[in-house]
Amino acid sequence: MEKDETYMQEVANGYRPDVERLIKYIPWLETKAGTYTASSIYAGEGIGEHSITFPVYDSTLLSLVKDARQTDLLDRNYAYVYSRNRIRTVADEQVYIERATIRQMDGLKGILSKYILGGMTKGTVWTEGVANGSILKVLTKMKEILEYWERR
Repeated sequence: MEKDETYMQEVANGYRPDVERLIKYIPWLETKAGTYTASSIYAGEGIGEHSITFPVYDSTLLSLVKDARQTDLLDRNYAYVYSRNRIRTVADEQVYIERATIRQMDGLKGILSKYILGGMTKGTVWTEGVANGSILKVLTKMKEILEYWERR
């Protein structure tokens, strides 16, 4: 039992620097959850008439993505987290996040990865992650787990 607790403490300490780097975005995510559009369409000087439109993203969102990419919290094999845990909808994600403990930190990383890495190829994924609150809930849960193990 003592050995398990020591191991869990080491796991928590390993995640701590990366999670602390991202929790500074929690207040911003709280204000944006619900009805957020992370991008607008650039339409300067009649560009819409002669060329394709492209999104312009919120600078705070781009900072979050940049910081997340510089951590070890992203897993390119996040699809396996979804299939292994039978996560198919946003509601399934929310339930998984709510029930997560230190043992599910890899699962939380997978959910975060879906939104950060998925947004690299399909920008609307970033908007979805902020609007449905999944990114916020993952970061909040990670912070909560680490605070629990810090008090032990």
